[in-house]
Amino acid sequence: MKHLAIGTGIFSLQWFVFLVANSLMLPIVVGKIFHMPTEEIVGLIQRMFFVVGLSSLISARFGHRVPIADGPAGIWLGIFILLGQLAASQGTDQYATLQLLEGGMLITGVTVVLIGFSGWIHQLLKVFTPLVTGVYLISLTIQLCGTLLNGMIGASDASVPNHTANAIVSFGVFFVVFALSVWGKGWMKSYAVLIGVIVGWIVYATVNGFGNVPTSGSIVNLPDVFAWGMPKLDGGMTVTAVMVAFILISSVIASMAAMHQVLGEQEQTDRKFTPLDRGGVVAGISNILCSLFSTIGVVPLSISAGFVRLTGQRRLVPFYIACIALIVVSFVPGIYSLLSLLPAQVAYAAMFATFAQMIGIGLISILKMPLDERRLTIHSLSLSLGTGVMFLPQSLFSSLPTIFQYLLSNGVIVGMLVALLLEQSWKPKPQTVASVPNNVKSA
Repeated sequence: MKHLAIGTGIFSLQWFVFLVANSLMLPIVVGKIFHMPTEEIVGLIQRMFFVVGLSSLISARFGHRVPIADGPAGIWLGIFILLGQLAASQGTDQYATLQLLEGGMLITGVTVVLIGFSGWIHQLLKVFTPLVTGVYLISLTIQLCGTLLNGMIGASDASVPNHTANAIVSFGVFFVVFALSVWGKGWMKSYAVLIGVIVGWIVYATVNGFGNVPTSGSIVNLPDVFAWGMPKLDGGMTVTAVMVAFILISSVIASMAAMHQVLGEQEQTDRKFTPLDRGGVVAGISNILCSLFSTIGVVPLSISAGFVRLTGQRRLVPFYIACIALIVVSFVPGIYSLLSLLPAQVAYAAMFATFAQMIGIGLISILKMPLDERRLTIHSLSLSLGTGVMFLPQSLFSSLPTIFQYLLSNGVIVGMLVALLLEQSWKPKPQTVASVPNNVKSA
């Protein structure tokens, strides 16, 4: 019993580090895009911690009921960046833009909730086949691994000194996590991510110093509601929000499929209100919370399946504890301010080791059915077009409406849409069944 309690505590700490690493970086990026002062960036990190902890907890407890962490959605990050850059170039009020984004997340959340309650999400499973899901997971890994590798090297932050030393530390963290997860024994294998992050943070701080922890005059601080002002809407944002809702639903389907594959479980489809339907409803509620607390919209993270596969930790109790801990931490300025000092290069390295598992999960999804000429062609063409889009200049799409700028410049979305369209329009040839001679009796 004692060993179980200790193991649960350490697994919870490891999930907590995973949640923090996935919640910390993108608020900093958004804060810099909108030229927020340091205090506002720290406040955004606080609210992000609160929403991620709460949404992950209610999703795992009342939604899909598997250990899938929520985190900032890539599509919302892309829209935040596009609108932030547009506001800066046009000289418009940045908070007016942020209020539009609050309104957009509110519309997206309501739309996803309605789709979830209607049961339509389950019908979309016929569209998001294992081939489409596999292409999505592989494309997502290819796209984000470039960002993560860039972050490990430190090329994305010119303000950080000691680039060579920090890059060595970052790659050291990656190899520690990788080596322990592959060749480690017992507890060292299970806690590979936690060990890598702790050792990396200590070495990084030794090289660069521990930095100054932002101070706060209060011991407890509740997250602000509508910190950017009351939500606003216009026609363009309304259309964008509805389209984002369907993209978020595809992420919910892909993340659940990947996790069930790792857990070796079969999706339950014999009930009227399935875990997938519940997961969609909670994903919608989570985006409403993001609007309420002025954060980046969240979505279930497919990388959670890679984390579970890497660590072997499948129990829900440590996940619950980690989510609750993140919620509690979001109330204590001293703790979340300290966590905001987690070196980006260390977090990127731990995430890179986890993401490396995603390609394998994607390939397993694709290989659930024989890879005949049709499926091989769809797979190859989808990945080729999706990956090719990743190398196109962003300026090529600048004349398009905001939502199409993100959709058509995002290789993951393009690859998934190509796979989806070909999978539905190019039907497989009917299987021919060999006839049984009349004189052959069944036993």
